[in-house]
Amino acid sequence: MQRLRNWQLLAICVLVWGTTWYAITFQIGQTAPEVGVALRFGLAGAVVLAMCAWRAIPLRFTAREHALLGLQGAFLYGVSYVCVYHAEQHVVSGLVAVGYSASPLIGGLGARALFGTRLSARFIVGGLLGLAGVALIFWPEFGKAAGRSGAALGALFTLASVLLSSVGSLAASRNRENALPFWPALGFGMLYGAAISGGIALMQGQSFALPASSSWWAALLYLSLAGSVLTFACFLTLQQRIGVGPTGTVGVMTPLLALVISMAFERFRPDALTFAGAALAVLGNVLMLTRRAAT
Repeated sequence: MQRLRNWQLLAICVLVWGTTWYAITFQIGQTAPEVGVALRFGLAGAVVLAMCAWRAIPLRFTAREHALLGLQGAFLYGVSYVCVYHAEQHVVSGLVAVGYSASPLIGGLGARALFGTRLSARFIVGGLLGLAGVALIFWPEFGKAAGRSGAALGALFTLASVLLSSVGSLAASRNRENALPFWPALGFGMLYGAAISGGIALMQGQSFALPASSSWWAALLYLSLAGSVLTFACFLTLQQRIGVGPTGTVGVMTPLLALVISMAFERFRPDALTFAGAALAVLGNVLMLTRRAAT
């Protein structure tokens, strides 16, 4: 990942995560959200640690370091994704994607409060423009969700997922500053997230029976390998280079691709609000990605 440029890391995150919202829909209904998250990140974490062992990367950590990795994993790969899966049971996937467009502002403000990271007015304005733009794109979906009884619950799960994910991102950033090795931290973090999700599933008496559906298995492999291992490696590398706030721009750009996926597979038809929102989102990203946006 270190050989890739910042724009390449960003592009991989957006391209893959922009399609995972749709991929999650193939798992919902066949397994409980907690079980789906546990299997996804359990497989992803095992792959990462197996790769570390093959490359002879040390995997020994102190109890305190494991606690730090557990904090990262519980929030970034565990409970936040459980909330995402629950949210998509009540509202359309694009609406959940809209919620994640708040990630840059939340991550930046969190970094400011905890680490003293300076945020310029340019960064804040860019974040607000991006948020407004994506909200315009999915405005018709907001209207549809408002008419369903589960819409409020879906909105609460979406809000919870964004906040919890931001806590995990900040924990991951601090772990990097504490010089915890990248790949082992990623692998153990994912396993801890899977363990948290699996523990919640067991406490609720949920079944771990695996579906026979080929689409479910294809979604699991895609979400685990591409949507977890590859993308989080790129995301956390980018976060290390440019900071928590600017990296959260991924959360603004990803819904734009989710819009294209909806047009291709869910018969979504863009209108004037769609194009206006896209223009605002692009302008917001330009402002946030400039060097002066978070200095």
